Amino acid sequence: MVNQLKMADTQTILALHSKGWSARRIARELKMDRQTVGRYIRLGRGADSKPANAPSGPGGSDQAGADSKSSEVSRGFGNPDAGTGAVNAPTARACTAGSQAGVGPGRRSAAAPWRDVIWEKLQQGLEAQRIYQDLTAPEYGYRGTYYSVRRLAARLSEHRELPVRRMHSAPGMEAQVDFGRGAWLVDAAGHRRGTWVFRIVLSHSRKGYSEAVLRQTTDDFLRCIENAFFEFGGVPQTLVIDNLRAAVSRADWFDPELCPKARSFAEHYRVAILPTKPYTPRHKGKIENGINYVKNNALKARIFSTLAEENRHLRQWEQTVADTRIHGTMRQQVLGVFTTVEKPALQPLAAGRFDLFEEALRSVHRDGHVQVKGAYYSVGPEYMGQSVWARWDGRMVRIFDQRMNAIAAHAQLPPGQFSTHNAHIAPEKISRIEHGTHWLLGQVEVLGPEAKRWAENMLQARGIQGVRVLMGLLSLKHYFTLGAINEACRAALEHGEYHLRSLRRMAAQRQAGEPLPHQGHLGFIEDHEIIRPVAEYQKFVHDALTGQASAMDTPYKEKV
Repeated sequence: MVNQLKMADTQTILALHSKGWSARRIARELKMDRQTVGRYIRLGRGADSKPANAPSGPGGSDQAGADSKSSEVSRGFGNPDAGTGAVNAPTARACTAGSQAGVGPGRRSAAAPWRDVIWEKLQQGLEAQRIYQDLTAPEYGYRGTYYSVRRLAARLSEHRELPVRRMHSAPGMEAQVDFGRGAWLVDAAGHRRGTWVFRIVLSHSRKGYSEAVLRQTTDDFLRCIENAFFEFGGVPQTLVIDNLRAAVSRADWFDPELCPKARSFAEHYRVAILPTKPYTPRHKGKIENGINYVKNNALKARIFSTLAEENRHLRQWEQTVADTRIHGTMRQQVLGVFTTVEKPALQPLAAGRFDLFEEALRSVHRDGHVQVKGAYYSVGPEYMGQSVWARWDGRMVRIFDQRMNAIAAHAQLPPGQFSTHNAHIAPEKISRIEHGTHWLLGQVEVLGPEAKRWAENMLQARGIQGVRVLMGLLSLKHYFTLGAINEACRAALEHGEYHLRSLRRMAAQRQAGEPLPHQGHLGFIEDHEIIRPVAEYQKFVHDALTGQASAMDTPYKEKV
């Protein structure tokens, strides 16, 4: 027997179908067989969109009863206090549409009073489950079901795609930059190598510049931009670039981070480099079309033998084709607009070209040096263990902190050599020997005058070895009093003793209260039994000179 539905169910099926619901969805919501739902939809279409008369069945043959049930359905669509039967629940889900959720035909959504809150949380990226959890907090007091929140959130999330807004730039305001695949290079041996084509387009006049390169390095990128500036004869105020790694170290729409060399380049030419939003090519639509224009018009199906040959072709193509064309949007010649309008609005070029250099992030070693090209260069002790930026150009090595503040500069050295500034050595790490003998003698003065005299005489007697002895003399102040040290130095001078061990011994004796030895002066004895008178020595000398026998021998021998 064919399934026969009540008039209320039939009206519900037709109402949901008129809202655009599929037979599968209606059957799932009403828990009916899909073929049954499809049959009633076909019957409704056959009746010229008029409600189909349901086959007679139990309780369904009475027209008055059918009208009564139909009126109940109508009341269920418009009355929020209607019953919770199988008819009303899907009907309420179907009839809350439009920008004003909860308003219109059908039962009002239980989450409609919180529509603005749900919309705000959707803008924050929250999902329906999280929104439901927040609404059930005492702050909002929502007591409805999760499904009501989910349905309302789904309808609020539906949006129509708005027309793309075309952006117009004032003369000299903006230029857009990008890379694309270039032509193949094929040498005489048949070896193929790919190239990249750089292109920059002034946004107002569409004046462009193209250059082929082998790699997309930072140096290649900045040099191409610089060549374009000199080709234009001026500098735009802003550069809109892609988030290529040659210039952008961290992509962020709100606060992008450029690599240090790109920042220095922008400061040199007084231009603002503005990376686009990641994965949003429409933000630089002019250059996206410009790259395709170069690839399809200038380079497609062309092969070159050298990079210079490809660049000569691109330069000629810019002058004869790209500059002379009537642009489809402006309806004017590109070169004419550039010459008369945009070129006078460009900023003047810098006094000189940007000095390219190599740079890299380096770690400061434990000895306070960074390694650059095999050589070592000092920085202040406060940077030990940190990462710093090093720039070198073959002549100088300049070192910067993370904020690109200069902290050191050295002449570049061959590999294996060290360049150390005295200002970068911590005072605690400078030995007394490095200070020199004059500094050490100045320190000895605090010990006393005798210590100073002993130190000076010791240096004259012992030479370079005496430098360490001076350091040892200074260390005695930690063990002996200044008086004991000076007494020991005086005694050592009297005995001509210039060894530190003797000085320590005498200082210890003096501090212990023991007397120090003195070098006494012996008086000359004129009279003694073994000493002859001076007159005899005079006669002896006279006789020796005249050849006479000495009279001194006999008495002397007798005495002996």
